[in-house]
Amino acid sequence: MFIGEYSHNLDDKGRLAVPAKFRILLKGGAVVTKGLDNCLFLYTKKEWLELAKKLAKLPINQANTRAFARLMLAGAMDVDFDSQGRIMLPEYLRKFAGVKKKVIIAGLYDRLEIWDEDNWNKYKAGTEEKSSEIAEALGNLGM
Repeated sequence: MFIGEYSHNLDDKGRLAVPAKFRILLKGGAVVTKGLDNCLFLYTKKEWLELAKKLAKLPINQANTRAFARLMLAGAMDVDFDSQGRIMLPEYLRKFAGVKKKVIIAGLYDRLEIWDEDNWNKYKAGTEEKSSEIAEALGNLGM
C-alpha cells in the first residue's frame, strides 16, 4: 500500500528518486502514465495490468471512454530503477504534468502520484479549503 507525501528533486536528466519504502513495492516493475489533475500516475506492473484490462473493455463507441483510454494507455511508459533507486520520467510526461525541479510523490493506496511541487501545493490548498464539502458529498456515497 502506498501512503504518505514525499518531496524530491528531479535531476537535470529527468531522473526522479523514488522513496525506498515504495521501491520495495515496485520491484516487480512499474508503469508511469498521464494522470488526472495535472499529475502523473505511477503503478506497480500488477496494478497497471489490471487497470489496462479494464480500460481495454470500455466501449469504443463512446467518445469519453476512447479519450480516457488514450490518455492512460498511449501516455504510459514502463520504467526501470537505476542503481540509485531513480526512474526516468520521459520529457513528454514531465511536460504534461508541468514537472520542473521540485517534485512531490504522494502515495494513494494502489498508485503513486507525481506532482510538480507548486501544482501540488495549489491543489492541496484548494482541496483543504473544500474539505467539509468533499466530506459531505462522500457521506452521500456511504463513506
